Amino acid sequence: MTTMTDTTAAVREFKMPDVGEGLTEAEILKWYVAAGDTVTDGQVVCEVETAKAAVELPIPFDGTVRELRFAEGTTVDVGQVIITVDVSGGAAPAPEAAAPAPAAAPEPAPSAEPAAPSGRQPVLVGYGVAESSTKRRARKPVPGQAEASRAAAAVQAELNGHSAPQAPEAPAAPAVPAAPAAPVTTGARPLAKPPVRKLAKDLGVDLAAVTPTGPDGVITREDVHAALAPAPAPEAPAPAPVQEPVAAVAGDARETRVPVKGVRKATAQAMVASAFTAPHVTEFVTVDVTRTMKLVEELKQDRAFEGLRVNPLLLISKALLVAIRRNPGVNAAWDEANQEIVQKHYVNLGIAAATPRGLIVPNIKDAHAKTLPELAGALGELVSTAREGKTSPGAMQGGTVTITNIGVFGIDTGTPILNPGESAILAVGAIKLQPWVHKGKVKPRQVTTLGLSFDHRLVDGELGSKVLGDVAAILEQPKRLLTWA
Repeated sequence: MTTMTDTTAAVREFKMPDVGEGLTEAEILKWYVAAGDTVTDGQVVCEVETAKAAVELPIPFDGTVRELRFAEGTTVDVGQVIITVDVSGGAAPAPEAAAPAPAAAPEPAPSAEPAAPSGRQPVLVGYGVAESSTKRRARKPVPGQAEASRAAAAVQAELNGHSAPQAPEAPAAPAVPAAPAAPVTTGARPLAKPPVRKLAKDLGVDLAAVTPTGPDGVITREDVHAALAPAPAPEAPAPAPVQEPVAAVAGDARETRVPVKGVRKATAQAMVASAFTAPHVTEFVTVDVTRTMKLVEELKQDRAFEGLRVNPLLLISKALLVAIRRNPGVNAAWDEANQEIVQKHYVNLGIAAATPRGLIVPNIKDAHAKTLPELAGALGELVSTAREGKTSPGAMQGGTVTITNIGVFGIDTGTPILNPGESAILAVGAIKLQPWVHKGKVKPRQVTTLGLSFDHRLVDGELGSKVLGDVAAILEQPKRLLTWA
């Protein structure tokens, strides 16, 4: 089989995409189509789980499904063909329709194929961005495939003669011809330079939805950042998050073995790398947070926070951000290759979240620049998205410091391991009513213990102590949010 047979019967292959995060494999969680089904450009055909998150993959062309190469639950390497589609416009051939069940093993990758399905799908991370994905592939034909390109050009030339009457179907038309024919998609394709496209990919932004402000309609970095403010685009209906696979336990079984893959595998690798690369130091402080708890209750009644999630984590996050502003040296990274300390002038605040698939750490981009209500909204959205299993890979990239709230499990304190590439992580223990000396008398007060782990290559004991001390001081006297900010 080749990806393009002749001008009367074209078969396109859709490969497991590389989302540009250094991932090498993904597990197919669920198929939404079967052999013989008709698919359209942008239609979600399956849900997969990478080492970062569960994402939905849209097909970038129209046609009829010929074959599903892998069954649900199979782990597939990036670049392998997972589905073939007949894009010639006819019904699925009888030989293929006779095999509705997904194949258990992949066929060898074809030796020659056009650039369209070659794997440049950085936007295929669950947002259903078919137009951008298809048009990106049209920019880069594969050398040495002139014969296939000439055949595709012949199809394009024939279709161009009918382009005017098909104006109402313009979004879908570019997906049918072969990808190397770039002139058809040029008019509708978002204009942006490669660095801007990479930025959009990393942040999970659909360039097709970005309003350009640059010369001649070119999308700039500022346009991409501005597009982060709206809520994510509507997603196709999907089943509830899939729980970690657990083998059935027989009545007399003494052991159960669970495959290590997906998010849990990535977390294990990252924690080992961090623990044995960065020299960890952890410091602790126990603090009276009674005034902070009173402020939380007051903010819940404030109209500025109507509809927003207000809890102690909100004020703890703000306290850490203020402490970082007062001690900016803690917000850095260690560049081993260049032997440099990279000082960050922004804070992407990570929040460790326990999900059915394992521990993930999405982060709030530019948290240092947000007001308290804006921070409350970002925290609420982050937590809701994580619980639904819809956190995008871009949301977990670029963190600078992290908070892990182990107090929700009733734990007093801990020694957290740094998120790889970050300089510090703050553990927040359970807030409990305890006897405390207050104004010379022993009284019941709301008390918690904070633990700050930091990379001793970047942060010495004095700097780490100042940061932790500032966080504790703000939580003890929240009015310092005003005087220190």
